[in-house]
Amino acid sequence: MRFSVDAGSSTPPYEQLRMQVVDAVRDGRLAAGAKLPTVRALADELGLAVNTVARAYKELEADGVVEGRGRAGTFVSTAGDPVERALQAAASDFADIAQRLGVTSDAAEAAVARALRTRV
Repeated sequence: MRFSVDAGSSTPPYEQLRMQVVDAVRDGRLAAGAKLPTVRALADELGLAVNTVARAYKELEADGVVEGRGRAGTFVSTAGDPVERALQAAASDFADIAQRLGVTSDAAEAAVARALRTRV
């Protein structure tokens, strides 16, 4: 799997990399258990700072998309579909907040739809 970063993009490089990994996991180009390049190797390949790649990996790990195994490296999570798990967790958190605020389901769904439209 090859990754790339568009230096002219308004999206930060770590976010470009993070989204490429998420997309590759989602569409099956990166299978559960697949090993990702080391932070240093990927930083060298992409011409990025090591900290930039490390941030992307850290955020992917926090989202459950990848899992760090110490010196063994970083691997695509094997505990089910990590993208679906992360999406369900976010949806559950949002539903809890909407309920605490006393927002109707229709109003909550409309808020999500508006938020998604601003990101397309």
